[in-house]
Amino acid sequence: MAQTEESQSEDAPTTVEQVIRKSGIDERSGSPEWYLAMQTRLYLPQEGFESDTRRAERIALWYEERDFEPLWIRNGKATNAAKEVVFALLNAHEDGLIPSNYAADRIFPKLQKEAEDGLADFEVSLSYAVSLYGQHLRSGRVSPNDINRELVLYPEEIAADVLLQRVADAGDPMVALRGFAPGTDRYDRMKKHLMHLIVVRATGGWTAVPDGSALKPGMTDPRVPALRQRLIESKDLDDGAHQGDAYGGALVEALKQFQFRMGLETDGVVGPATLEQLNTTVDQRIRQVELNLERRRWMQADFGDPYVFVNLADQVVKYVENEKTIHAAVTQVGKPYHRTPVFSDEMEYLEFNPYWNVPYSIATKEYLPKLKANPYALASQNIHVLANGKRIDPGGVSWGSYSRDSFPFRLRQEPGPKNALGRVKFMFPNQFNIYIHDTPSKSNFDRASRYFSHGCIRVENPLRLAEVVLQAQGMSRTDIDNIINSGKRRVVRLETPLPVHVVYLTAWVNKDGSVHYRRDVYGRDEILQAALGVETVSR
Repeated sequence: MAQTEESQSEDAPTTVEQVIRKSGIDERSGSPEWYLAMQTRLYLPQEGFESDTRRAERIALWYEERDFEPLWIRNGKATNAAKEVVFALLNAHEDGLIPSNYAADRIFPKLQKEAEDGLADFEVSLSYAVSLYGQHLRSGRVSPNDINRELVLYPEEIAADVLLQRVADAGDPMVALRGFAPGTDRYDRMKKHLMHLIVVRATGGWTAVPDGSALKPGMTDPRVPALRQRLIESKDLDDGAHQGDAYGGALVEALKQFQFRMGLETDGVVGPATLEQLNTTVDQRIRQVELNLERRRWMQADFGDPYVFVNLADQVVKYVENEKTIHAAVTQVGKPYHRTPVFSDEMEYLEFNPYWNVPYSIATKEYLPKLKANPYALASQNIHVLANGKRIDPGGVSWGSYSRDSFPFRLRQEPGPKNALGRVKFMFPNQFNIYIHDTPSKSNFDRASRYFSHGCIRVENPLRLAEVVLQAQGMSRTDIDNIINSGKRRVVRLETPLPVHVVYLTAWVNKDGSVHYRRDVYGRDEILQAALGVETVSR
């Protein structure tokens, strides 16, 4: 948004004469006209941009320190590099960014300016736009923790003057500018998919599949041709692989592939959830990809090697080494009202046959009512009551006299098959007390939607994950099984801390080119969309 007249400071200079008086310009070496034009342009509001006093001050100081030497002007006209940068701003939508945020449409006509004041106007406007564009490429348009406290991410920003100096020092300004974007294949694949979606929109979008009762394999239905065309358009079905109105064969397999990419039950049935994904518009997908490109800009480019990667929206954990997924397993994560936060940390140790120290909130909200009804209600779960670190007889406690606000006890579950943490937990100590662990609730892993925990990350086949994590320090699966079979608690510290990244991505592109989308169960897409504003590439 351009700076409004009301938002300007009463002391801000608004005319050339005021600029001269405020800055004390007298005689300078070089072209007096250029100095005057640059001073005027630097200290007047930046047309087409939101007011940003700090950015303007840093840019002005940067030019003063270089004696107003231009970055984008040579021999009285815009350089070829300047032209390339302007066109990059006009095509900012390729990164899911908005060209108007960088006044690209205002700067483009200024390429032909020749007079000193016009050249200075172009010079300052382009530097201002580049400093903003480069920062957005490097750390995103918004600060994640400012818009959502559940996102404990603090992308490293870069000051406008530092950014401009890097561009000035580079042999090719465009290379320097593109270098601020995430230099990862993950990001580039998403950019490529965004451009594909824009082309799809330009050619009319996807075929809609009419509503109706569930379409199951073996049925004949007039909606089958529309379904077939829709799956051809998404490249889940080869053109010509299926004919007629009978729903079967290659078409069913293609739908299962589509369901897998959407994170749905792969049952081959076109029910309400599958139909909703089939009929999600290309504009909606463009918006979803834009949001996830923003999330990618928040992330550090180097995750470490090896590292553990948990995507909460996908409910999957991966162990990655040399950029290859060595092990992947489905997880159960926080319920929508116990949302697992986004953060990065380092795994320090594994605990086998762990105790479960029941969190205070669970002890008072879920277990205290049971103890009031029956003091021995938790005995079958092998949960003991501790006071001052010692076990006490729950039958001797007047439970009715305690509430959520006056609960002096600690509840602890002993190691064993019923333990809520299962046989192992993977510890990366953090402010949220979130960790990865086993669980006795195995059946929930078979479901497509696995939002069941109080915030921690339950993992399927945890002993295999433990084996992968510990193999670097010489521990085998046999060693792990022997520890488990002993029934005794044991802590195994990692010789080298292992980076753990807990993220929330609702869209991504795999190395094989397959595109995956997930429902926004936590509502974080909605929050991010509101923070970015309604204007997107999709409009």
